[in-house]
Parts: sequence; structure tokens; C-alpha cells
Amino acid sequence: MSAAARYDAVVLGVGGMGSAALYELARRGRRVLGIERFDVPHERGSSHGVNRIIRLAYFEHPSYVPLLRRAYERWRSLEEAGGEQLLHITGSVDLGREQGRVFPGSLRSCLEHGLPHEVLGPAALMHRFPALRVPAGWRGLYQPQGGFVLSERAIVHHVLAAQEHGAEVRAREAVREWEDRGDVVRLRTDRGSYEARTLVVTSGAWAASLPGLRGLLTPERQVMGWFQPARPALFAADALPVVVGEFDEGVYYGFPVFGIPGFKIGRFHHLGEATTADGLDRECREEDEAVLRAALERYFPEADGPTLSLRACLFTNTPDEHFIIDRLPRSPNVVVAAGFSGHGFKFSSVVGEILADLVTSGETEHEISLFRLDRFPGRG
Repeated sequence: MSAAARYDAVVLGVGGMGSAALYELARRGRRVLGIERFDVPHERGSSHGVNRIIRLAYFEHPSYVPLLRRAYERWRSLEEAGGEQLLHITGSVDLGREQGRVFPGSLRSCLEHGLPHEVLGPAALMHRFPALRVPAGWRGLYQPQGGFVLSERAIVHHVLAAQEHGAEVRAREAVREWEDRGDVVRLRTDRGSYEARTLVVTSGAWAASLPGLRGLLTPERQVMGWFQPARPALFAADALPVVVGEFDEGVYYGFPVFGIPGFKIGRFHHLGEATTADGLDRECREEDEAVLRAALERYFPEADGPTLSLRACLFTNTPDEHFIIDRLPRSPNVVVAAGFSGHGFKFSSVVGEILADLVTSGETEHEISLFRLDRFPGRG
């Protein structure tokens, strides 16, 4: 049997987070290997479907804002290196009732971090963005730096940049087992054996079975839809910002037309269908479309036209819907980034930097205490 190939780090899962970690490690001169079970990129996880929203007005928690500021910087750096625009600024609107979660949470982040913003009532919102229909008494927070990141293209550019710095990437290779031996992590795949000082696990929903994470990660089926607008000009990127709306029917997100035909819309926690990474039902049904049309009819009526595309993907949720970025308590040579709960891709450029910090120096200057495993009882 041939000796196992040795690396400073092996990154398990070359999607949004893994490709960024691969790049950040390689550009620091580390000998690094990325292993991906599927293609690079692929449509079986959480990063396909053209684009993902990025927004500074972060209703989930104000602690995310400093990380977002750094994420914007890293996206621009990747654009410069790759020669392709990945971050598109449209502005963002967070919309809902004043006593809800989305509007007041976004306002709190803006006030705590001094973000430029406007608070707009229904008439002002509909005048500025005619594609929207806003119920009386609701409020919208407009933040001019919101927009979207081209998710699949970003993965491609992170991988290309990593390879330029000497990283090795192996796709269509499944890890069968790994063991932290104290001084080294040993991995066996269906194609070979490897050793590394550190294993970085960024395998999305497939991390749910990882020792130390069992019971903390819940994969969930999500569906995105693209619909033909009756008045396409209202849904162009220069006319409509990205929108997060806390509607009576649930919290929805929408994009201007870009990349493929149609206005893109989804509902967070779509039908609340827990699943497994390999058990995701990828067939989109009438009830999936009905969930999306419920919001189109009331809030984006000019986009309530023929269906152009429906695609299923995965959320991987933690109990509090905050991320997990930490070392495994019983495997100190294993660093994990998981549980991004449907709002993680925008952070992948900075998460890659954080993971590289943890691998190379054992700590990071970024504030990530919100993401520690020990916030869950018995996991520290």
C-alpha cells in the first residue's frame, strides 16, 4: 500500500465555505487539499441557483455586521483577482410590521453600526419601487449597500485562485472515514488515503452526522422559483433592490431579474420539511409553487406570471439559526464550519479567512463567539 499523501490541511467539501477556506489557506502558502464528493460546483447542496443576497442591515443579529463589512472587502478582492464582477449592488429593503422581527432587527443593526439607511412607509416604498405592494402600516428599511453575490461563479473563482496558489482539488471523491490521531488526521476515501495536520469540515448538510454535531444540525428542503413579470422593467436590477419581507405568509426573499429569466423568490423554511443530505426530494411540486405564488399575488403582483424555473436546495439549520464555527471538542485537529441556517453564503469570503486563521494560528481576530459550540449545553 502506498504511503498517504501529506498536507498541512484537508478541506472536506468544496462549496461556498470550503472553496473560500481552500483559497485563504493556499494564499498563505499552506499545502492544502480540497475533497468534494460531487462536482465543483454542483447543485446538490446550498449554493446553486445563480445568486445569494448580501445585506449589511442584518436583522438576525447586529454582531454579524463587522463580519459582513469584511466579507464585502474579500468579495471585491476576489473580483479583482479573477476579473469578473461577483458582487452586484442593488440596495436592499427589509420590509414588515414595526413590531415584527425583520424591520426592527434591521433598524437595530443600522443604528448600532452607523449604517446609512432610510425608513420608508408604504407610499414611499411603492413610489420608489413600483414592483412592490406594501400593506398599510408596514415599514421598509432601505440600505443602499445591499445586493447579491453570484454564488456558483464565486465558488469557481475561489477554486481557481486556490489552484493558482498551489492548492489541489479532487472532486467526485467520497470520504469513507477519518481519525484524529493527536498529531495528525488520517482520512480514507474511495480513491486514496491522506494525512493532514488539520481537517477543515465544510460539507454543509453532510456535516450533520459528524461526531460532536449530531442532533445540532437539521437539513431542511428549500425551493426557489423564477417567474415571468408582466412588466419586466420593474424587476430589472436598476429598478428593484433585493427584498426580505416578513409577510403574513412567512418571511420571503426576492431578487431582481439576473442571470436567468424571471423574478426570483423564496420563502425561508419553505414547507418546514426536515430531510437528510442524501434524502432531499429534488422534484418540485404544485404545492412548492403555491407557497411562492402566495407572496407574488399580494406583494409582487406584476411578477405573478408563468413559472420559468423551480429548484430545490438545502438549508442546514442550528437550533438558534446562528452558525457553528469552532474546533470539535474531542478532535482538536478538526475545525468545522456548519449550520449556516439559510443565511450563510454571503459570509463565505470572510468565513474562509476565519477558517484559515484557526488552522494557521489557532485563533482569529474576527469576533466569532456567537458561533462557538459551547453555547449548546454539553457541547463545549
